[in-house]
Amino acid sequence: MPSASCIYGTTLHRREIDVHISSFTFSGTAGPIDWAGLNPEYHECALGRYQSPISCNQSVPFATEIPQINIPSTSCAEIQNIGSMVLVFINGTTTFGGKTYNLVQYHFHTPSEHRIEDEYYPLEMHMMAHSLSSGSSSNCPAWASPPVSIREPGTRNVTGYLDFSELVEAFQTTPIYQYTGSLTTPPCTEGITFLTLAYPMVLDVASYNLLRSVMKFNSRYTQNAPGEENLLQIPPRDIQVLQ
Repeated sequence: MPSASCIYGTTLHRREIDVHISSFTFSGTAGPIDWAGLNPEYHECALGRYQSPISCNQSVPFATEIPQINIPSTSCAEIQNIGSMVLVFINGTTTFGGKTYNLVQYHFHTPSEHRIEDEYYPLEMHMMAHSLSSGSSSNCPAWASPPVSIREPGTRNVTGYLDFSELVEAFQTTPIYQYTGSLTTPPCTEGITFLTLAYPMVLDVASYNLLRSVMKFNSRYTQNAPGEENLLQIPPRDIQVLQ
């Protein structure tokens, strides 16, 4: 039995009527190379030195504590296609480092944004959690089974029954990379704690193909190691043309 019920479409549902479609993309003139040029508030996309995603390797430490995650199963949840991503709105908490974070939503990137020892994977799932007292934290477990998809940007729907027990168990039993980076989409805000599973979870091919057909390509390119100069600030080398 679900431990929470869906109130989408009832008088208790207070989310705005229109779905906000992202102004940025993952390719072309509105893509990651020029995110900073779309809005002055996006300046960290080009200037920040602690940007995400990264390639997790031996230089990235493992978390020394296990995050305590509580995500109630639910009969359904609201899902939105905002153009750049598919968002699913859920309730739950994550306790880590002496702070409790409220889970707000999870979304997907394909292919994976983070790499493990330079290896990328078909899909990555970000679970966004916020602390009122200390900014925000992003759990990046990846490759968990997706809910029902919606195809057109600007549309919303509801998922079916969602059970997060397998995901929670993975965080209790799998090594977790921990580092401080940024949002992987504008405004690329830094100071984000990433907890990334060191080993992928299993996703069936049919679910992956369905989700990929909705989102297409929506991953930011790999950034420099935390603390190093932003790749967009490094001047290009002189090009020599052979005659």
